[in-house]
This record gives sequence, C-alpha cells and structure tokens, in this order.
Amino acid sequence: MIGRDEVHDLLAREALCLDRRDWDGWLSLYTDDCSYWMPAWRDEENPTDNPDRELSLIWYQGKHNLEDRVWRVKSGLSIASVPMLRTAHQVSAILIEGPDTVSASFACHVHNVKRRTDHCFFGRYEYRLVHEGDALKIAAKKILLMNDNIPTVADFYML
Repeated sequence: MIGRDEVHDLLAREALCLDRRDWDGWLSLYTDDCSYWMPAWRDEENPTDNPDRELSLIWYQGKHNLEDRVWRVKSGLSIASVPMLRTAHQVSAILIEGPDTVSASFACHVHNVKRRTDHCFFGRYEYRLVHEGDALKIAAKKILLMNDNIPTVADFYML
C-alpha cells in the first residue's frame, strides 16, 4: 500500500521538476515500462479510451519515448519549445483510490514570453504508482485535459 505522504511528495516533486525544467529529475520519477497518455475527446462528454485504436493528444509507451521527447526539447530541435515556455503547476484534490491508483486535479499556468500570452491548462490526472526499491515511481499517467481547445501546442512539460 502506498502512503499519503509519499504520494503527495511524488506528485509535488513531478510538478516542481517540470517547472524547474529538471528533465532528468522528472524522468527519474518514471518506471522504464511506463505509459504516459492524454486521450482526445470523442465528443463533448466522452474521452477516447484506447490509445492503440483511437486518437490521443499524447501517447508515449515506455520511458525511452519520454527520454526521446525530452532530448528533442533540450536540443532545441523542437520548434514548438523554442523559446521554452514558463510554467507553474498546481496539483490538488489528491486521492488514493486503490492499492496503486491515485487521482488528482491539476492546473498548469503557461506563459509564452515571445508572444506575451498566457494560457491555463486544467484537468485530472490518473496515476498507477509502484515501488521500485525504496522509491515510489510512476508506472502510468493519464491526463484528462478538460480544456482541450489548445491555443498553439501542448507538450509534456505543460501538463
């Protein structure tokens, strides 16, 4: 069973790593066989439910795919990430729903310095967490983005 304090610490650490652009620290929070998924909305009330058969806004299977995305952001080859946008994540309503299942609400405020614009992404997280040795890690993360009318781009560090 996972403990409340370690869950809160993990989710806060993930948000802070993203805001500080500590990509290696962020990646270290995930298992090698993790999944990272943001489904699209099928209609006004129902998100897609299978990333292998339906549209997803983001879908990474395995930490190596997250590492590849981070590499593109760090290298400057990701045009959508130049210049890097400023972010501030808030995670709340954290609830342990099962032996390895956690849900939470999130908001991420994003500032585009170049365009002088702001946007707030918000929604729900669903996690499957596992212990690897002494560390609690993310085995699966699902991001249900409630305001999916995205102004320009949405990337892993904004959600």
